[in-house]
Amino acid sequence: MKKAIIVFGLLLIPTFGFSQSIFDRFEDSDRIGSVTISKGMLLIFAEAMADNEDEESREFAEMAKSIDGIKVFVSEDEGAAADMMATMKRYVKSSRLEELMKVKDGDTNVRFYIKNGKDENHVEELLMFVTGLEDKKEAKYGIETVLLTMSGDIDLTKVGSLTNKMKLHKGLKKVERN
Repeated sequence: MKKAIIVFGLLLIPTFGFSQSIFDRFEDSDRIGSVTISKGMLLIFAEAMADNEDEESREFAEMAKSIDGIKVFVSEDEGAAADMMATMKRYVKSSRLEELMKVKDGDTNVRFYIKNGKDENHVEELLMFVTGLEDKKEAKYGIETVLLTMSGDIDLTKVGSLTNKMKLHKGLKKVERN
């Protein structure tokens, strides 16, 4: 009986320490661009900005310390965008994320989902999904769909400073006003 429990415990270890995201498969796609920022890189950013005299930079540094990772996936390919949307919807449902906010401006749709954290101002996960960013005829890069996922101990009151530092698409500025 002891051996069975030990073997079972050893089989479960990989699920605790090496969890993979449903979105990791997008990292190898030729049709989807990706940026992955690890906890280590966020800590480097935080240390570099900690002594900055700019208040916004110091807030960003504090927030960066509490984030475990950020993944951003972008695509202009319609098939890849449809795959990203279907995967995001499955993930939202299976992870029981709740919708925080929806913004529709022309063809641009922005959706924010969260997994609640330790209190009403903190979340464990923030997921943003954006479609219809730019008209392909006028677009410099042609990016139409963006999926961003962030995990850690995220203070929603400070997310605005992070989005400003990341210089996200001008259409997302409307989110801050809402």
